[in-house]
Amino acid sequence: MINGRPSFCVGVNVFVLRDGKILLGKRRNCAGEGTWGLPGGHLEDGEAMVNAGIRELMEETGLSAGSMEFIHLVNDRNQDQHYIQTGFLAGEVEGDVILAEPDKCECWEWFDINDLPKEIFHGHVKLIDAYISNKIFVD
Repeated sequence: MINGRPSFCVGVNVFVLRDGKILLGKRRNCAGEGTWGLPGGHLEDGEAMVNAGIRELMEETGLSAGSMEFIHLVNDRNQDQHYIQTGFLAGEVEGDVILAEPDKCECWEWFDINDLPKEIFHGHVKLIDAYISNKIFVD
């Protein structure tokens, strides 16, 4: 709590799509270890969300995005900590996927959007469902 007001964590998550497939990483040494999640992370103090998406994508996968389009907002109240999860669609993506943070991610794989693994990171389930059902906001 800051100045008597509740504080919320803001997650900036990136959808990278190629040929009908979505990029997911198998989480390691963090919340949701062993589950599959989107590239992304926490918004830093004073940081623009688009810049956070571009930064996180590069830090985690080595991919460079020329643009980020806002696509989803999820008010995720079903975790131990209240999160505001945002989803961005990466555009003009260049490079090859690398395992840039092997201490946080076991591997990156492309999955058919209609055949996703069952073990999705709890913080990304609603975001991915929103993408599939074309919803902008989930409360």
